[in-house]
Amino acid sequence: MWRHFASNAITLLIVIIFLVGGMILWGQSQYVAEGPLEQQICLRVERGSNVSRVSQTLEEEGAITSGTIFRLGMDYGDKSDKLKAGSFLVPNHASMSEISDIVTRGGASTCGTEVVYRIGVTRQGVQVRTLDPATSRFVEVANFNPVEDSVPEEFTKVRARNDTRYRVALAEGVTSWQVVDALSRVDVLEGEVSEVPPEGMLAPDSYEVRKGDKRADLLKKMQEAQDVILAAAWEGRDPSVPLASPEEALILASIIEKETGISDERGTVASVFVNRLREGMRLQTDPTVIYGITNGQGVLGRGLRQSELRKATPYNTYVISGLPPGPIANPGRASIEAAVNPEETDYIFFVAKTLTPSDGHVFAATLDEHNANVRVLRALEAEASKSGD
Repeated sequence: MWRHFASNAITLLIVIIFLVGGMILWGQSQYVAEGPLEQQICLRVERGSNVSRVSQTLEEEGAITSGTIFRLGMDYGDKSDKLKAGSFLVPNHASMSEISDIVTRGGASTCGTEVVYRIGVTRQGVQVRTLDPATSRFVEVANFNPVEDSVPEEFTKVRARNDTRYRVALAEGVTSWQVVDALSRVDVLEGEVSEVPPEGMLAPDSYEVRKGDKRADLLKKMQEAQDVILAAAWEGRDPSVPLASPEEALILASIIEKETGISDERGTVASVFVNRLREGMRLQTDPTVIYGITNGQGVLGRGLRQSELRKATPYNTYVISGLPPGPIANPGRASIEAAVNPEETDYIFFVAKTLTPSDGHVFAATLDEHNANVRVLRALEAEASKSGD
């Protein structure tokens, strides 16, 4: 009898072991299997949250089939105590295993709300935007000028959250003084800037920053980026271009940057200045004259006077020959590359095509052609003046 009972007990134990083993194997397969999520979502993990709350949210969002399996998988992988706060983009059909990696590996949030401090030539702006998981595009929530506007409530709310991301976006053509001035108002940064970096040596780009980052460290990062861009462009330059050094390339690039914001025109504008340098002609470009007046500290805000165009200053390219003594702004990569590899043209003149800057310029190889182009522009100006009356 006892032998029969023992035999049944062993059989039952074996069955239980097989069932448990089968359940474990099934759970493991579910944990790594493709998830049910049809459209990617932005999962927000609050500071102080736990795996139980996260698994509940994932279930409610339809991202996982079983909160229990997700929690057990996290426990088995020793990840339950590695949960990170932030907003994380969960791709469609992500497995529970992949999601556990996403919420525990750390680093910056990959979705959610972002504050962008924009430093432009004529305007500073702060933009609050949120990533739409359905389209992977940002949707603007608020936009204001920190110098002139009151701070919107949306900005105050996101600044108080721990998963908000921050970046500083530097536009092509801003001066180093403008950058330092604008960074002084970026409230997530800390520290003083002892001196304005050399003109032209800050790379226009978008830089991710975190609360407490030092302003001086960010400026150093911008300078290092520009060093790399300039060195690479100089290495691949057209040797026939009459520029003696990377510094001269940077000067020319800054002039190109201030003369046109149209990407397709940079190479052509560069060719005009390079042709003038080759022929020993003066560059005769207004932006250099303006820089000589403002020293890069803001915008002039008016037209140039004839007396200013005639006055001899180091930056007045209507008076001096060759390049001015230094850059007049921080040029972007495209303008630097255009300076050292311009288009091959016979143009030595250009003038605005219309009264709208975005319409670009018309180019000419002879003075007669240029004068004809100027007459067209003057007629447009006269017509606009009449309409204004």
